[in-house]
Amino acid sequence: MQLTTILNRVEYFKSFVYGKEKWVENAARPTIEVNIEARKNGRPICSCCGRTAPCYDRLPQRRFEYVPLWGITIYFVYAMRRVECPRCGVKVEKVPWCDGKNQLTTTYRWFLAGWAKRISWKEVASVFGTSWQSVFRSVKHAVSWGLAHRDLEDIKAIGVDEIQWQRGHKYLTLVYQTDKGCRRLLWAGKDRTVKTLLRFFRMLGKERSARLRFVCSDMWKPYLKVIGKKAGQA
Repeated sequence: MQLTTILNRVEYFKSFVYGKEKWVENAARPTIEVNIEARKNGRPICSCCGRTAPCYDRLPQRRFEYVPLWGITIYFVYAMRRVECPRCGVKVEKVPWCDGKNQLTTTYRWFLAGWAKRISWKEVASVFGTSWQSVFRSVKHAVSWGLAHRDLEDIKAIGVDEIQWQRGHKYLTLVYQTDKGCRRLLWAGKDRTVKTLLRFFRMLGKERSARLRFVCSDMWKPYLKVIGKKAGQA
């Protein structure tokens, strides 16, 4: 079975087809590149307004990293089109496997973010042959999506944690919902100061904060100070 057959089953794109695949010589890890081509009858979509528009020109080829298979790094290779949109002007097209200037496919970002909930970010990067920064950006993507679609009602229990993300005592503050049957990351903020955790409670709001019944945290004084002030009833 060819790789493109598998990809068409698990990652089918309506207006695009998988082309040639090739091994990359002299790569640090076993690597395969898979070309993607636009269907001849397909029209590009403006990334700003989401409407179809005539093709203006093509940009140089880009590589988009996909979920590794059998320990093999997989890249999609595609030359992005620019569209001449009557509403937005000349814009880069919208493609279904990635957004913006990201080098990781959306599927791969969700994949890394999922594993980052199970093991440390450093281990995720090591196991899947990527960088800590790629794992961080993937988690940030998942958090941003969750923030845009989150339901903050009926939160009764939260946990506050910290992770060191670089040498030199650089930390991220993470806040999780820990209610029975609903465990998820609610928020992430840079540093582990009073101001950091205050940003979470401002986002949560006074009424929701007052409904908290349980808060789990370590004995880090800035956290305890904010929790005592904003959720003292818990």
